[in-house]
Amino acid sequence: MDDTTIVQLYWDRDERAIPATSGKYGNYCNSIAWNILGNREDAEECVNDTYLCAWTSMPPHRPRVLSAFLGKLTRNLSLNRYKHHIAEKRGGGEAPAVLDEIAELVSDTDNVERAVDRRELVRAIDTFLERLPADKRRIFVCRYWYFDPVSKIASRFGMTENHVSVTLNRLRLKLHNYLQERGFDL
Repeated sequence: MDDTTIVQLYWDRDERAIPATSGKYGNYCNSIAWNILGNREDAEECVNDTYLCAWTSMPPHRPRVLSAFLGKLTRNLSLNRYKHHIAEKRGGGEAPAVLDEIAELVSDTDNVERAVDRRELVRAIDTFLERLPADKRRIFVCRYWYFDPVSKIASRFGMTENHVSVTLNRLRLKLHNYLQERGFDL
């Protein structure tokens, strides 16, 4: 079933929307949740919550790219669950490593929130990513959006894990410098 038809099912309040979404995007959403949480039960619960959020969001929202919409919902729900686990001294998955790697660039303090308008920061990062060669952009997104393990990225792109790690390190440094040059206080 194509995405337009699936979205229309949501808009029509047709319960077939959920199984259609699960059939087409279940593995995709599960992969995102698993990479962040590292726990099958929590990942499944987040994916189910994704379907519920999609159901309550459509209407009024009509996503142009259903996969991106579902991926963002799953990612946000999984990160919220991860934060909950951290508060309870639990966790797993790739989130700790990814968050440690990226923490050097943008801290989670109120100073950054006050110093920089979030939208400007997002635009600057988007511009940075658009200027990267496609392969490097994909590596960066796999790691920092989807929380893919370095080993999975290496396998996917036919690289060694060391090469992926070095590439990610260089990209973080370039992003850091790019943001600093544009006046962001990191």
